[in-house]
Amino acid sequence: MSKEIVALILLAVAGFLIGGVYSTWKTVKWLAIVLGAAAALAVGGAVVWLT
Repeated sequence: MSKEIVALILLAVAGFLIGGVYSTWKTVKWLAIVLGAAAALAVGGAVVWLT
């Protein structure tokens, strides 16, 4: 796989996780925080992968 495809997959996963944060924020805040941290790691991984 090329570098760009892996980065796009990581960004897609981050978007999915951010959607999970949005949907769980009002009910289960601790899970939303965990999902937000995972989304931040996915975005960070995509940036590092591209550099």
